[in-house]
Amino acid sequence: MYQDRGATLIQQLSSLEAINAFEGPQLPDRKGFDPLQIDELMHKCRVPGLQIAVIKSFSIHWEKGYGFADIEEHKRVTGETRFQAGSLSKPVACMALLKAVQDGRLSLDDDINTILHSWRLAYEPSIAGGLVTPRLLASHTSGLGDGFGFPGYLPGQELPTTVQILNGQRPSNTGAVSLERAPMSAMKYSGGGSTILELALRDAIGQPFAQLMHEMVLEPIGMANSAYEQPPSPMHQQHAAYGHSGDGKRLPEKWHLFPELYAAGLWTTATDLAKFAIEVQTSIHGRSNRILSRLIVQEMVNPVGVGDFAVGFQVERRGQGWYIRHSGSNWGYGSLLVAHKTKGYGMVAMTNRDYDQEFLNEILERVERVYGWDSLDKPVHR
Repeated sequence: MYQDRGATLIQQLSSLEAINAFEGPQLPDRKGFDPLQIDELMHKCRVPGLQIAVIKSFSIHWEKGYGFADIEEHKRVTGETRFQAGSLSKPVACMALLKAVQDGRLSLDDDINTILHSWRLAYEPSIAGGLVTPRLLASHTSGLGDGFGFPGYLPGQELPTTVQILNGQRPSNTGAVSLERAPMSAMKYSGGGSTILELALRDAIGQPFAQLMHEMVLEPIGMANSAYEQPPSPMHQQHAAYGHSGDGKRLPEKWHLFPELYAAGLWTTATDLAKFAIEVQTSIHGRSNRILSRLIVQEMVNPVGVGDFAVGFQVERRGQGWYIRHSGSNWGYGSLLVAHKTKGYGMVAMTNRDYDQEFLNEILERVERVYGWDSLDKPVHR
């Protein structure tokens, strides 16, 4: 009978053993970062602060903060420290979108203009193709041509409305959102598409976006340290990590503000995002379903047919396993969530410096190797 040796390792490993193995030099030593302790790795990559939560057997195995939330004041990162999630805001928001579908407030395959009341997407007569729908917007296959990230706004600056963002009108600092190709002809990442979905949810439900996210997703999952708030409330500011540049220096404005809430506006912790990932994993197995049914949660983890995005998550094969993932990059912050579709393990890492893919990949690889995930060609025995 086949035995998953990686799964056996996961069952046997205590949290303390896992933390020690994660923090220490890696075995076997492939050179590069492997000889470094975690504090040495952070110093080398100029990462002031790191927060990590690791999932094992559909629950949080351990979480820990490293380094500084503010490098100048030497304020330590703890499990309560809030980070900007950047684009990791999107899959969390997609859970609210699917909840609205489940409740019959809209359909994933409706023309988006039948849901919107306060703005309309202009169809380009010269572009042949089908309708733009919530499914396509959430999977970046709608044909939108914005392709830009959101740079954010300085604290105290006038913030644009959602309609001004979509129209590219002042005080918005990005261009207008419009079609450039036929829907479902290609996958192109689109923050503008997420902003359309933000407006569609507000129009369909009749609540401010931050409120509906709290009531539909954050509160039911128990994400008590999370909020779609821009600017953050005084309580969240008290616990917020300051943003830092790529050279590890604190940014003078502390952070930028992102009125594009669905796309980039979530303040959260690694632990709260791990709770979110576990809710997806357990819903797939029919074990939780506090928000989504076993049937509809499949929309989050199965690609739509073009590209590798489902409704909210990117789906990828790693080694022998299939995983859901999403990264986040706001000015001064970086994050990564990776979780197995069916086996109940995963991890979330958040930093308060400009997105560093090499560093976050190293954090992921350390977790994979410590726990013997099936993303490895061969399980690691210690």
